[in-house]
Amino acid sequence: MSTLVVLGTQWGDEGKGKVVHYLAKQADYIVRYQGGNNAGHTLIYENKPFVLHLIPSGILFPKKCCLIANGVVIDPKALKEEVFILNKKKIPIEGRFFISEQAHIILPYHKLIDEILEEGKVKIGTTKKGIGPTYADKVNRIGIRVVDYLEKDVFEDLLEKNLIEKTPILENSGINIVNLKKEILKDHKELSKFIKPFVADTSLMIENAIQRNKKVLFESAQGTLLDLDFGTYPFVTSSNPIAGGVCAGVGVGPTKINSVLGVVKAYTTRVGEGPFAVELFDEMGEFLREKGGEYGATTGRPRRCGWFDAVVVRHSVRVSSINHLILTKLDCMEDIDKIKICVAYKHKGKIYKEFPASRTIQKYAEPVYEEMPGFRGKVKGITDFNKLPINAQKYVKRLEQLVSAPIDLISLGRKREETIEVKKGVQWF
Repeated sequence: MSTLVVLGTQWGDEGKGKVVHYLAKQADYIVRYQGGNNAGHTLIYENKPFVLHLIPSGILFPKKCCLIANGVVIDPKALKEEVFILNKKKIPIEGRFFISEQAHIILPYHKLIDEILEEGKVKIGTTKKGIGPTYADKVNRIGIRVVDYLEKDVFEDLLEKNLIEKTPILENSGINIVNLKKEILKDHKELSKFIKPFVADTSLMIENAIQRNKKVLFESAQGTLLDLDFGTYPFVTSSNPIAGGVCAGVGVGPTKINSVLGVVKAYTTRVGEGPFAVELFDEMGEFLREKGGEYGATTGRPRRCGWFDAVVVRHSVRVSSINHLILTKLDCMEDIDKIKICVAYKHKGKIYKEFPASRTIQKYAEPVYEEMPGFRGKVKGITDFNKLPINAQKYVKRLEQLVSAPIDLISLGRKREETIEVKKGVQWF
């Protein structure tokens, strides 16, 4: 048995796509276990960047089997567009890409409701892709799964019930329900045929793969601080990106997870609304945004930037039992004279070394910083940890101490070869 979970330790956008791309070469199966097309992985393929939102980035490697498991919510239109892009790039997916029959379907009314709710009093800062309303339907037990979508009579019956239930909120915003239903039924005829060849019992597929000692990589979307339970609630996503999300999101037991790898950026970013203690509103924040190209892969929104928050990452390490870390974008810290690290929060005279659940403390806490000398010189292109500037090495080692997990790899770019093995010979699988 050889399984590995790869997840984000901050608010997403840590560089998981490159990491999964780097490790997928060693894996046999790459599995998405939560989220939807609100995630975006920017990859370099044939020296050109392109973005995948749903399909695991391991699809770029021939003979790798990529799965979208039951914990993911699927927009059939978005999936079709992604398959079209891969076909256009002559990347074959037939026979090695599958979606769970138990995953829930995103329909046009989910996106409309998402937009309506975002314009309300409580702005979360969603991507308006319909992710939250789809998960809400799942919890309310009125959701439409892939298996339901493929059975015409079942789908039409469920659609009718859903439209009746959602008529008040939709009509109140000027949506014509009759026209909406016609649009959905028209799309269904084509899209149900499109997804049918990819549908499978992915939980059983993964169980069989594990029994055959295949190497399985479980890939999250978003990050720990967007986790529905352990994130900055309510400014979170609607699923569980933490390692525990694999069990319910895939259909495997916790004893089947061997190792958990956290991806962490050398500074901190978040997109959308919500508390962000280390956010910088000065020239340094703008420097990090421009140097790191901190604009959303899915929406293009500028990301909020701040210093490294060890309170956040330590929290992530604990709730997912992370035993490996990969540090990304260290190169974006070049030429900063003094680097700050948030080691605790302070609120009304009290020091918090662990991440607080209180909305009030999350919102109003002040970061407690320690300062380190920065480093100069180009680090991009270096592949030996000992050849990094000495202050860069000290920074990495200090982060390890603060978050209580080893940094085994450092990523210095989107290309696979732009990677430093800090600890040589790590067996990921």
